[in-house]
Amino acid sequence: MEAPLLEVEELKTEFQTAGGVVQAVRGVSFRIERGETVGIVGESGSGKSVTALSLMGLVPNPPGRITGGSIRLEGEELIGKPERALSRLRGAKMAMVFQDPFSSLNPTMTLGEQVAEPLRLHKGMNKSEAQAETLRLLQAVRIPEPETRYRQYPHQVSGGQRQRIMIAIAFACNPELLIADEPTTALDVTVQAQVLALMQEMQAKTNAGVLLITHDLGVVAEVCDRVLVMYAGQVVESGTVMQIFRVPQHPYTQALLKALPQMDTARGRRLASIPGQPPDLAHLPPGCPFFDRCARRLPNLCDQSEPQVTSPREGQTVRCHLY
Repeated sequence: MEAPLLEVEELKTEFQTAGGVVQAVRGVSFRIERGETVGIVGESGSGKSVTALSLMGLVPNPPGRITGGSIRLEGEELIGKPERALSRLRGAKMAMVFQDPFSSLNPTMTLGEQVAEPLRLHKGMNKSEAQAETLRLLQAVRIPEPETRYRQYPHQVSGGQRQRIMIAIAFACNPELLIADEPTTALDVTVQAQVLALMQEMQAKTNAGVLLITHDLGVVAEVCDRVLVMYAGQVVESGTVMQIFRVPQHPYTQALLKALPQMDTARGRRLASIPGQPPDLAHLPPGCPFFDRCARRLPNLCDQSEPQVTSPREGQTVRCHLY
C-alpha cells in the first residue's frame, strides 16, 4: 500500500522563554494524501503556524525545538535531518506560502530573480533558462505584463500581486507538498477569491498535497477536503469538511461555527462569541484546556483529567470526555 504523502505522528514543539517553557504543539498527528487539501483552523496561539514551521524545519533554535514525534514526507523521516539536507527539500519537494508576502520577499532582489532562484538552485537551470521559465510562471499565476514585473521590486507591485509571486515561487519546482499559512489574510475579498482559485489551479496541475492554515471557516468550506481543529497546541477534532460543518462533535468546534455570521441573523442581534481566553501554554491547567470556556463541561472530570482521542464515527476524531 502506498504511503501517505505526509504523515505526522505525535509532533511536539516547545519554546524556552523567560516565563517558562511554552508547549506550542502538543502531540499533533495527521496525514495528507497526494492531491488532497487539509485545512487547519483555530484561534491565534492554538499552534497552527508553529506546526507548519515544524514541518518545514524552520522553527528558530533557540528558543524553539522539536522535542518529539515523527514527520515523514513520502516515507522519509524529516526530524533529525541535517540542515543541508532539509535545504535541498525546501522548494523542491515541499514549499511554503507565508502570511505576509511583503516581509517574505527580499526587497533588494527583483521579483524575477526571486522566482528564478529555486529554478537555478534545485533544477540547475542557467540564467536564460531560468528567465524563460520564470516568465512562464508569472503568466501562469496571472501576473500582467510579466516582462515588466520581472524587473520590478516587491514595493512596486500590489499586495495581491506579491502573493501571486509567492505562489509562483512555491510552485516553481513542482513540490509534492505546499503549506499555505493564511495566504489571503491581508487581501481584500475579491483578491482572496482569485488567489484561492489560483492555488487550486496550480495544485490540480501538480497533484500536490496542500496544508492550508486559516482563520476563515468560509475558505475551509470552499477549498478543503478535510479539517483539523486546533486548540492549545492540540488537534481537538478532525474530519471531512462535511462532518465538521454538519455534525461537529467538540464543544470548541461547535462554538467556532456558532460565531460565524449567518445570512438570516436578525438585524441588531449580537453575534455569538466564545467567553474567556485560551490558556497560557507555559502554565497549562490540569484536565481539558478548554474547560473554563466550555458550555458542556463535566465538573470533577474535565478539570482533572485530560481527554484522549476517540472516534465517534468513521473518519472523524475528537478529544473530549463527552465521547
